[in-house]
Amino acid sequence: IQTALQERRLLSFAYVDGHGNQTERIVEPYQLVLKGSHWYFQGYCRFRQDYRLFRLSRISNLQMKAETFAPRDYQKPILDYSEALEAMQTRIQLRIQKSILDRALDFCGFENFTPDGAEHYIVEYPFIENDYYFDMLLSFGQACECLAPTRIREELKRRAQAIAAMYE
Repeated sequence: IQTALQERRLLSFAYVDGHGNQTERIVEPYQLVLKGSHWYFQGYCRFRQDYRLFRLSRISNLQMKAETFAPRDYQKPILDYSEALEAMQTRIQLRIQKSILDRALDFCGFENFTPDGAEHYIVEYPFIENDYYFDMLLSFGQACECLAPTRIREELKRRAQAIAAMYE
């Protein structure tokens, strides 16, 4: 991708969207972007005839074409979603084991962590009530307990019970 950016060469690849749909794309690459903890590149997609952000982990069969392109006038994407994100987030309280400290730090700063004995932290954690965030908390397994609010704790319990029921 970096070579294609420097040499203004087209990229072709298969792309899988968030719903599992795969399409073949030919794209004029413009920049690499770190958004959250995922890498993307922005480019002009000739299939969609518009600018798109492509998550690198969803790309396969990447090929750099011999064909070059003349750069278009484009506006870099606005990637500061902090105000919108804060409006969507709920602060929840977690009790985590030190063993997952590094994973929890990917989502909030250390100023949100208070030691709780020798092996745990109480964390004021930014949370959005959607499948992604519930799945993320469940991925911490027994190293994480949601203390509050009750509705989040109860939903985690319901989801954990549904997972357990699959194995009965």
